[in-house]
Amino acid sequence: MSNSVSWVGALLGLALAIGLILWKLNPVYSLLLGTIFGAIIGGSSLSQTVNIVVAGTQSVMGTVVRVLAAGVLAGVMMESGAANAIARAIVTKLGEKWAILSLALATMIITAVGVFIPVAVLIVAPIALEVGSRMKISKLALLVALSGGGKAGNIISPNPNTIAAARGFNLELSQLMVADFIPALFGLAMAVLLATFLRHRGAIASMADVEVNQKQTGQAKLETPSLRSAIVAPLLAVILLLINPIGSILHVSFLEKFQVDAMYILPFAGIVGMLAMHKGNKVLEYTKAGMERMTDVVLILIGAGAIGGLITSSTLPAEIVSLIKVSGISGTFLAPISGILMAAATASTSTGVILATGSFSKAILSFGTAPLAAAVMVHTGATVIDHLPQGNYFHVTANAMNMNLKERMGSVPYETAVGLTMTIVGTLIYGFF
Repeated sequence: MSNSVSWVGALLGLALAIGLILWKLNPVYSLLLGTIFGAIIGGSSLSQTVNIVVAGTQSVMGTVVRVLAAGVLAGVMMESGAANAIARAIVTKLGEKWAILSLALATMIITAVGVFIPVAVLIVAPIALEVGSRMKISKLALLVALSGGGKAGNIISPNPNTIAAARGFNLELSQLMVADFIPALFGLAMAVLLATFLRHRGAIASMADVEVNQKQTGQAKLETPSLRSAIVAPLLAVILLLINPIGSILHVSFLEKFQVDAMYILPFAGIVGMLAMHKGNKVLEYTKAGMERMTDVVLILIGAGAIGGLITSSTLPAEIVSLIKVSGISGTFLAPISGILMAAATASTSTGVILATGSFSKAILSFGTAPLAAAVMVHTGATVIDHLPQGNYFHVTANAMNMNLKERMGSVPYETAVGLTMTIVGTLIYGFF
């Protein structure tokens, strides 16, 4: 099946898939239709096209299983109120003097422990609006702090985007989480810097915004556990995930031998955390909620696997490599550029990473780029312009902050600056140094 499809067919198929996504067709159907169209235009028979689709979808099954496992932890953190408890504790501890830092850090941390970034913003938004109304901080500054902090946390989280980036280059999840930590810190710093600069620009947050937010989300009724019990699940997950990398760094043999996959660690941590919060009777409710959160991601993974199968079975990767070599541009840049473009097209970090790794991983590695470096650059690249209006994140965050379309568009360049900062840092550290 290798190289049986022309590069023109593969490129047209990818373009059609992206076009259909922008046209608001279901992303899964868009990706599958793009795959079928590209394969047939590229010279494959109907039976060969089926083989391409099947082989492509089979290649992502390992990622699918790990994403579903991560749903247990995500469900526990989101539904139990644990994420809310952690966020409020951070903001309270740092106080209003460090309001912007505390809000960005809170969003970063609860995203980093497995909460999806749109949900993280929804959780912290009412806290941010309350603080903003007292401190006279603009909603623009608050959203930049929350979104920027969320982006920083997203690249070090056990969320689907990190799982997809790691598995796309045959890495352990913990390896990528550790490698992304320095870019994430720079992203957090940039978010705080920009939000501080913008604190008096635009509409100032008010208690009316808080009331609108509470009506939309129902968070006023949310019961939160104690901080001590809320941190059990994420803390246990992080400790177990980091045992092997720490052992490798310190050359401690018995720690290096601890090689337990995230497929086991994430649901285990979620269940232990549930018990610590005395919510064992909610196991069915929380796991169901977690599964529902992951369903869309899994379906997109299947579609992205198909389009990735089309591209890897075509001559497109070889043509891209040849073009980059002729142009004289460093092949290292293919990794961040592919992440940026795919995430921009789909307005989704996860989908962007899935498409970039599935479609261009072999081409990226063919330049001699190390798998870990490639994963970091693709992953951070996918955060640059993943917040455009064709995606749900744009609208979810606008509603959370009670912003109209014009106000929400005003934050896009600053969010891009945060993602670009992480991409530049990741590319410099892992691509050139």
